[in-house]
Formats: sequence, structure tokens, C-alpha cells
Amino acid sequence: MGGNNSYEMAVRQLTEACRMLQLERGICEVLKQPQRVVQVSVPVRLDSGEIRVFTGYRVQHNNARGPFKGGIRYHPELTLGEVKALAMWMTWKCAVVNIPFGGAKGGLVCNPKELSRAELERLTRAYTSRIMDFIGPERDIPAPDVYTNAQVMAWIMDTYSAHLGYPTPAVVTGKPVEIGGAPGREAATGRGVAIVAKEAAERFNLSCKCVAVQGFGNVGYHAAKFLHEMGYRIFAVSDSKGGIFSVSGLDPEAVLRHKHRHGSVLGFPGAKEITNEELLSLEVDILVPAALERVITSANADNVNAKMVVEGANGPVTPEADRILEERSIVVVPDILANAGGVTGSYFEWVQNRNGFYWDEERFNAELERVMSRSFTEVVERAESEDVSLRMAAYLLAVERVARVRELRGIYE
Repeated sequence: MGGNNSYEMAVRQLTEACRMLQLERGICEVLKQPQRVVQVSVPVRLDSGEIRVFTGYRVQHNNARGPFKGGIRYHPELTLGEVKALAMWMTWKCAVVNIPFGGAKGGLVCNPKELSRAELERLTRAYTSRIMDFIGPERDIPAPDVYTNAQVMAWIMDTYSAHLGYPTPAVVTGKPVEIGGAPGREAATGRGVAIVAKEAAERFNLSCKCVAVQGFGNVGYHAAKFLHEMGYRIFAVSDSKGGIFSVSGLDPEAVLRHKHRHGSVLGFPGAKEITNEELLSLEVDILVPAALERVITSANADNVNAKMVVEGANGPVTPEADRILEERSIVVVPDILANAGGVTGSYFEWVQNRNGFYWDEERFNAELERVMSRSFTEVVERAESEDVSLRMAAYLLAVERVARVRELRGIYE
């Protein structure tokens, strides 16, 4: 899934931003390294009676601006390098939208598709008990990520609360609404992608409204759904098994119903089947890679025919591909801005948990749009004033904000 390559990519992006900002070398070195790396072994008894030991991680990158914040993913190919990269990207993501969190990430090396619900619950609770000392409402607040969801967050919250002896809803975000989750949080990442895509399309005068979405999970589905509601035509979507294409457009909700029935978007009536690689090369206005890291590389960047790429996933475009797309005048809206709706929504949920006062979904969505639109404008204005790409502008904003707080707080020796 990218592993050390993803971490090297994250460090390269940071190094370039530090160089442009002319940051003190020591501050740059501080920002390159996570503050804490936790690795745990998690033994679980399977339904068969067999005991299997899983490996879990929690990486806390930087908490200069506030508690650590970041998702937990379950994936069979998860590596420590990947988790370190994702934790660093979370730091910049929080800073770009200017919310008071620092970056973290965690996960378990497992294939949740091969585990029963009972096995998944036991695994989640055992993992939670092993990272108990490192998470908490004022310390580190996990959230859902790849192959985790509101139910997994409920198990984490319950396990943590049981150890403390009282309910602690603010320990995680992305929970079910019934136990302190925020209406709107589940859709927030995809809604944020759609908001930023629409703002960018208008800013850069894209006349047509054709979209392809790689990855029809939570983020990809909601991005497609909201763009469809905004009047955009969804030409193609895909999942891990392949993609579908229709020149007359796809209804994301109908595709989702089909996926729930058949386990994939493949076979959707009236649509042509295509590969994930073919989806990336479609002639569309907006391409949304919303699957995993490093899907657009130097090997296939020349094949991208979209006018704009909006990164729904974390790190889907490599630095080498970035340069190729820039040379071809293809606008890239970077992940640390485009998919920051998730952590922004998590911030809203955390604030409500701590205050004990809950918003309705209308207010949640209005606040989300305000933050995403403001952040997009700030990034574009920085890009224009510095004559740099949107990605570099987002990095300059984020790294500058984190470095400034680090300088103000000083180094505790």
C-alpha cells in the first residue's frame, strides 16, 4: 500500500515546503519525525478457537496545535511507513483548515473481510486496550478510516469508557449518532471533496461537468452523490474489483444499492465495465481518486485526461506524477485540502461531545461548507501570490502554521 514510499513522499513534500519557507533546519527536522510510534501485538481468539496474533500501530506525529487526531484503518497490507506518512499528512490537513488538532494515524494489519463480526469486535477491543494509555479526549482522538466505520468506533468508545468507569464519547469521532456521533459526520469527507471540487471548477472555469470517481467507498460514494446533486454528471465509478462507465451518467445512489446487493459496482445495468486504470485515463473534467495512496504515478500520469484532479484519498498522486500533471496544465487539488472535510466534521463532533450540546445536521453542513470554502480560498490566494501549485500553497500554509506554534511554544529540553 505504499509503505515506506508513502513516508518518503511525505518527507519530500515537507522538505520542499521548509525550503521555500526558509525554516530553521532544526524546526524542519522536528516536523519530519513523529513524536511517538506505538506498535502492539494483539492476540485474539477466533470463532474456530484458534488464537491469532495481529500487529497494531498508533503513530502520533505532532500535537503542537492541539490533541492528536487521525483515523484507524484495518488492512492486510498496512505498514508502519504508511501509517507514519498518514499521521504526518493529518498534521498538515488540520492546519490547512485551521482546526486545533495535530496529526495521528493508526491501524491493524488484518483483512476485515475474512473476520466475523464477533471476531472484529474482539480484535477492536483488544487493540483498544493496548493503546489505552495513548488515546483520550485531550490526548489523541481516533476516527474511522479504510475498512473501519461507526460500529468500530462504538466498540473503541465502549472499551475505553469501561476502563475509565464512565461514558467518554469524546475519545473517538465518527461514532453512531445514538452514542454521541454527529449527524453529517459520516458524509463529511465526501461532502468536503464535492464542495472543494465545485469551488475549483468555478474558479478555473471548467465549462463541462463530467466526473470520474476511483474508489466507491464512503468518501467516493458521498463525493459522487453530492456532485451529482450539484448537477455534475458522474461518468464512471470503481471499486477494488473494477469500474463502470456510462456516457449518459450514473446515479450514485442506484449504484450503491447495486453494490450492496452484489458486492461490487460491476454488473450495474446499462453501464460498460472498465478497469481502474482505464478510469484514470477517461476524458472528464474532474477525476476524483478516492481509493488508496500512489495510484497516479510517473508510469501513468501521461495517460490522465482529466482537466482537474481532486484528491479524495490520501497521497494518490506521487511527486513525480505531480510534476507531469503540472506540466500538462492539469490542476491538482491536494488531499490535505480536498479531503479535510472528514477531520473538520470530526472536530465539530468532538466539540459537541465536550460541550454536551448537539447541533442538527443543517448547522453541521453549513459550518462544514464555511470552513471548506474559506480554506480553499486561502490556498488559492497563497498559490497565486507565491506562483506555486495548489499543493505547495497548502503545504506552505500548513507548515507555516505548525512551525509558528512550535516556535512560540519552544523546545522543552
